[in-house]
Amino acid sequence: MIKNITKFLNNLFSSVFGKKKNIKLGLYGPPNSGKSTLANRISKDWLGEEMSKVSKIPHETRDIVVKEKIEVKSKGKSMIFNLIDTPGIATKIDYEDFLKFNMNKKEAKQRAKEATKGVIESIKWLDSMDCVLVVLDSTINPYSQVNITIIGNLAARDIPVLVVANKVDIKKSNVRKVEDAFPQYDVVGISAEYGHNMEDLYNALFKIVK
Repeated sequence: MIKNITKFLNNLFSSVFGKKKNIKLGLYGPPNSGKSTLANRISKDWLGEEMSKVSKIPHETRDIVVKEKIEVKSKGKSMIFNLIDTPGIATKIDYEDFLKFNMNKKEAKQRAKEATKGVIESIKWLDSMDCVLVVLDSTINPYSQVNITIIGNLAARDIPVLVVANKVDIKKSNVRKVEDAFPQYDVVGISAEYGHNMEDLYNALFKIVK
């Protein structure tokens, strides 16, 4: 009888207190690095559906987008997380940059305003993240002010980070240069668009999640 009561209490406490919250996994990076493409790839891999709109125009994602309860499995392990696709972080947003994409002046100014607000929201959300994938375009120089700013903010908060060198399907991709730029973090080279090396990313993700 006592054994049964003990078992019941253990199960009760386990059900009430033992449920681990879903891990908050944030996708951060500069505009057009492929964050939303990666968000869609992860969501499609495990839920069979996309979660974010993508475009060649910078700052397509200007609001936080969340997909909850994604269960990722790798090598016999599994974890459940909420995936957060964040607006691209930029140190400068000029409405004139959007005029190149056939926007009129009013549309360009509105997009710049929304993009600026998105950057602020991205930074605000940092404090609630359990871990972060920093998504970088591996075809361009990683030694940029915005990349250093992102990494610096994450380091200051002691948030676990995995650097994702995206767009390895493009000939001028240089994953080694990304590794050299941020030697303090693990770097995984992938193509979010075509799904190359996604298994490597999932394996690495399990290593950084505490």
